[in-house]
Amino acid sequence: MLDLIIIGGGINGVGIARDAAGRGLKVLLCEKDDLASHTSSSSSKLIHGGLRYLEYYEFRLVAEALSERETLLKIAPHIIWPLEFVMPHVPELRPAWMIRAGLFLYDHLGKREKLPGSRGVTLGGAGYGENIRSNIKKGFVYSDCWVDDARLVAINARSAADLGATILTRTACVAGRRSPESWEIDLQDATGALQTVSAKGVVNAAGPWVKAILDGELHQPTRANVKQVKGSHIVVQRRFPGAHAFILQNDDKRIVFMIPFEGEFTLIGTTDIEVHDLPGASTITPEEVDYLCRAANRYLAKPMAPADVVWSYSGVRPLYDDGQTDPSAITRDYTLVLDVAYPQSPLLSVFGGKITTYRRLAEFVLDKLRPSFPHMTGPWTGTKALPGGDIPGADFEALVLALAQKYPGLSADYLRALARRQGSRAAQILGEAASMADLGTHFGHTLYAREVDYLVANEWAKTTDDILWRRTKCGLHLSQVERDAVATYLAAR
Repeated sequence: MLDLIIIGGGINGVGIARDAAGRGLKVLLCEKDDLASHTSSSSSKLIHGGLRYLEYYEFRLVAEALSERETLLKIAPHIIWPLEFVMPHVPELRPAWMIRAGLFLYDHLGKREKLPGSRGVTLGGAGYGENIRSNIKKGFVYSDCWVDDARLVAINARSAADLGATILTRTACVAGRRSPESWEIDLQDATGALQTVSAKGVVNAAGPWVKAILDGELHQPTRANVKQVKGSHIVVQRRFPGAHAFILQNDDKRIVFMIPFEGEFTLIGTTDIEVHDLPGASTITPEEVDYLCRAANRYLAKPMAPADVVWSYSGVRPLYDDGQTDPSAITRDYTLVLDVAYPQSPLLSVFGGKITTYRRLAEFVLDKLRPSFPHMTGPWTGTKALPGGDIPGADFEALVLALAQKYPGLSADYLRALARRQGSRAAQILGEAASMADLGTHFGHTLYAREVDYLVANEWAKTTDDILWRRTKCGLHLSQVERDAVATYLAAR
C-alpha cells in the first residue's frame, strides 16, 4: 500500500511529491494532462515577493516569498536567476514616499543575500530609460528573480521519481473511496484503461479543479470555495534593450510587467479576470490584449498594437475565496484544508498558492500530515539542489564555460541554451558528442533530437506541445514547418 496519492501535476503537487518521497514515504502522483499543462506553465515566470501585495497587507506571504527567492536561487540556479525591475514613477498614481516605504519593507521583510537592495534612478536616454517616454524622468529599481516555471515543475517531478515516487501523467483520478484506514483511488489513463490503487492518505493539489475533485470524484464535499482568476500574457518582439524588466503602474491601480523573454522578445502581463468556465476560460480575449497593450503604451516611447503580438497564453489561478469581490484583491496566500474525520486516512486539499512559495507549502503540507505518518523524516528540500542545479557555487557562467571547454565542437549559443534548460545534466544529454551533427535531427533554433529523446525518456514528454512549450520554449522560435517536423519525429518514435 502507498502512503500518499497526490492528485495534480502542477507545481504544488510535484513539490509535495518530491518532499514526501525524500522523507521516506511511498508516493504516487497522478495528473490528468501533462505536467504543468495549466496554471503552472501560465504564470508571469517570476520568483518574487509580490511588491503589490504589500498594499493588501499580505505581510506574512510577502516575507515568506522573499525568503524563498534566495533558497530557490541556490537549488535551481540554471532555471532561476536574478532580475532587476524598474518602476517608472508616475506621481498621480502612487506618491514617491509610498513607493519608497514599500520598497524599504520589501528589502527588509525577508532574508537577502545575493539580491541587491532597492534604489532610486534617473530615467531618460540610454540605460534604464531607453524607449521609455521622455516625460517620465525618475524611477525605482529593485530585484527579484526570473524562473522557467514549467521546467521547475518538470525537475521537481524528476527529483520525486529519482527518490522513488511514481509519476503518472495523462492519468485522471476518476473515483475515490475512503475507509477509516485507507483510500482506494480509481485511475484512468489516456487509453481508457482503469487501475485501482490504495493509499493511506490523499493530497488534493488539483489547482483549478480542487473543489470539483472534493465534491465529485472523492465524495468529500467542502464549504471551502475557490475563485478562478484568469491571468493572460502577451509576447511581442523586444521592446527595450538591457537585461532589466519593468513593473508598470496602471491607472486601475494594478501593475503590469514587461520582462525580457527568450532573448528576442518581451513578455507583458498580467490581467486579473474572474472566470467560471473551465478549461475554456484559459484563452486570452481581444479585450485583454488591448488592455495589456494600453498599459505598456502609457510608458513606451514607441507604442505597439495588438497586431504585434506573436504569442499569448492564459492561465487560471485557483485562489482561496476570502470574500473579496475585486479579483486583484483576492489573497494569493494558500490555505491547506485537512480533513481528519478518519485520522488514519487523511485528506488534505490545497487552495491557492503561488509558484514562489511552492516549496514551503510542501513543507507545511507534510507538517500537517505528520500525525498520520509519524515515521517520516524531517524537512530537507531547502538545501538539496534540484536536478541540474548542483552547480558549484551556483555559478551558471562557470557551468557554461566548463561545457564549452568539454565540447569545443558544439555551438556556444547551443551550449548556453541547453545549460539554461538542463543545468549540470546537459552533459548527460550530450554524452560524447563532438559536433553538432552528433546531436541528431536539428528541428530549428537550439532544439535537436538528442534532447527530445531525453525529454521523452526522462521528463514524461509525449506531445509536440510538451516539448516546444513546456519542457522548452523553442516553439516560439520555430516555424510551423519546423514544429510539424517535431510532431512527425515524435510519432515515428
